[in-house]
Amino acid sequence: MDRGTALFLDIVADLDDADLDADSALPGWTRRHLVAHVAANADAIGNLVQWAATGVERPMYASAQDRVAGIERGAAMPARELVSWLRGSVESLAEAMDRLTAEQWASPVRTAQGRIVPATETPWMRAREVCVHAVDLAVAPGQGGVTFADLPDDFNRALCDDIRAKRAMAELPTAVADAPLAEVTAWLSGRPHTLAGAPALGPWL
Repeated sequence: MDRGTALFLDIVADLDDADLDADSALPGWTRRHLVAHVAANADAIGNLVQWAATGVERPMYASAQDRVAGIERGAAMPARELVSWLRGSVESLAEAMDRLTAEQWASPVRTAQGRIVPATETPWMRAREVCVHAVDLAVAPGQGGVTFADLPDDFNRALCDDIRAKRAMAELPTAVADAPLAEVTAWLSGRPHTLAGAPALGPWL
């Protein structure tokens, strides 16, 4: 989570207003939308951390509509304000996690999808967001951006296992089974890839 957060922040730090106005890799979203989403997600996971700390239920988002509205508000912010929100949400989440006791880390919380999980799953939830969306910023590697090939192999392997479980995919198709790990990760996550013959998959995150 920490490595992915630093990676995302480093990429965003080099983007000016025009860069943020450009399209991300996610259909219908500019990079501003994506940065707003990642900032809002830190706040949302922070709600789960507070739930674990206090025992008082705090859902990630008040509603699906509230989640969408928050992203749209963030996407309309001036670049400096948007990046300030991102950095503030990142810092607040890290500080809240640092304060959790071992007992609190074991507390059950509910994800936005309705799954009941221990609070220990929240760092992995956040790691997926920052790492995958660092790729989704669609900044060329030569200009400071990353692809799945630039992410740690252990993260890509864990992400593949996670997505396969969610997609109930016990076996990989023949066209994918022996492919490079980064390309398999991109394919499983519904991102652009170079795997010829791989079946189309729907969105995942």
